[in-house]
Amino acid sequence: MLEKRSFTLLNRQGLTLHIYEWLPEVSVPLKGVVQIVHGMAETADRYSRVASALCDSGYGVYAHDQRGHGKTAKSIEDLGDCGEDCFHGMFNDILELSALLRDKYDGIPHYLFGHSMGSFLTQRVIEHHSEQYSGFILSGTNGPRSNLGLAESVAQIQIRLQGAPHHSLLLNALVFGRYNKHISPVRTPFDWLSRDEDEVDKYIQDPYCGEVCTAGFFRDFFGLLRDIQKPSSYRKIQKDKPIYLFAGDQDPVGSYGKGVTRLYQIYLKLGISDVECRLYPGGRHEMLNETNRDEVTSDLLNWLARHT
Repeated sequence: MLEKRSFTLLNRQGLTLHIYEWLPEVSVPLKGVVQIVHGMAETADRYSRVASALCDSGYGVYAHDQRGHGKTAKSIEDLGDCGEDCFHGMFNDILELSALLRDKYDGIPHYLFGHSMGSFLTQRVIEHHSEQYSGFILSGTNGPRSNLGLAESVAQIQIRLQGAPHHSLLLNALVFGRYNKHISPVRTPFDWLSRDEDEVDKYIQDPYCGEVCTAGFFRDFFGLLRDIQKPSSYRKIQKDKPIYLFAGDQDPVGSYGKGVTRLYQIYLKLGISDVECRLYPGGRHEMLNETNRDEVTSDLLNWLARHT
């Protein structure tokens, strides 16, 4: 039987992180550990289904609610407020949990899986700390983009006018407002997440999902995206660690497959020895919650089996 529990970690800044742990049955040999970094406006608890599949295949799974998200946030009202310099903090939180897991599972392969916002943080880890992991998985990600300067300027103006803690409907609309434009008919503001209406409804009904983040959060997010696409950052990547990218070709976050392909090609040109990219026809943003999620999960497990 799958063992699931949660615990907390007091990080170096004095913030308490809420962490989920899923472990295989005691009789199942542990092949490796998968550390999941969730996306914006969601919670790590949403990964229970894929965690169960990973456990059945012999992997332990850990995922923390990032600052300003899930049960790491002080309250429901504080969702989306991740504090000052939040992405530097999120980056360090990932590394702190990784250090704990390396101590606990010394000598066992350790994979970092990032979805959406978590995939951009994972890209930063790939650029700065590849040596700490056995491989990387990027879900619902994107490559370089050119409009970040304008977005950062809008965020800075709003911060000057209304303050960094202001929950920004303007910036939320700037980021997400056109994500349903290729979908017809549109049923909800979150149809771009998945073709599975039940999964979309679950997201909408989850009190820990769909929050509007602060102007300070968006400013720092745009800064993260700018930093990870610098040529100097790409040049730091260790070439011998495997990377697996997967996304739907109808995912607006990945520019409908074009951005994901662009990132894949960058990794190839850098000389990374083992990089794979899979685009699923018709798939939207959350491939692990899509109508073909069993296929997606099977492909993920197959990739892990080949790299463990």
